[in-house]
Amino acid sequence: MSEIVITTFAERPEYLERAFEFEDSWPTFLLHDRVADAHYGRVLPTFPDLCAIATEDGAPVARAFAIPFALNTEARGGRLPDSGWDRVLLWGMADQARGAAPDAVSALEVTIAVGHQGRGLSKRMLSAMRSAAEARGFEDLFAPVRPSAKHLEPHTPMDEYAVRVRADGLPEDPWLRVHARVGATIEKVAPTSMAVVGTPEEWREWTGLPFDTTGPVQVPGALVPVHLDAEHGHAIYVEPNVWMRHEL
Repeated sequence: MSEIVITTFAERPEYLERAFEFEDSWPTFLLHDRVADAHYGRVLPTFPDLCAIATEDGAPVARAFAIPFALNTEARGGRLPDSGWDRVLLWGMADQARGAAPDAVSALEVTIAVGHQGRGLSKRMLSAMRSAAEARGFEDLFAPVRPSAKHLEPHTPMDEYAVRVRADGLPEDPWLRVHARVGATIEKVAPTSMAVVGTPEEWREWTGLPFDTTGPVQVPGALVPVHLDAEHGHAIYVEPNVWMRHEL
């Protein structure tokens, strides 16, 4: 098997245009978060030294994005936002635009190419993000984590799900466990971390489901049900995540 090479994008800028080259397994509906639509495309070119790329035989097989932000300001008071992923992306881009000095880093994504899961790449990409943040002098890497098995229990409250542990004391959820194994601890739940809003027609296109009856709709890959208001023509998905802290 060929060697997998992991570096930051700053070290290999030729991959800046190839970060999204491979097939991934994200649910289609999750790609329609409006905050991401507006801002995510600027993360990589703005912060290539905090984002990592993995290649095998020159082909990208994994990516990891992160963003610096100012947490300990007077307004933010060192409090991680309940609106996790969406809010920290807004904070990071706003801080960069106005020249505010960041004091922390937040992971935004670790994505492994289809066909390359199960090779330990998630842990290696997470470690690469930690190393990149530490090299910049940051002392904390936070992550609004999307638990990988939560979609199997969409009706279980995240507060209950996130604290489940195995006999060895590690989290029951596989992705939370990867973070814990490299030293991360759970800080809090972010109950409104991401939001996807659309018409019933859009949700039918994204999911292949009818979306014709008002009420909760269980969507494959969703961590909680989607709420449909058929009479008023909209459906909204509000995803909870789990804030984890990596002390560097």
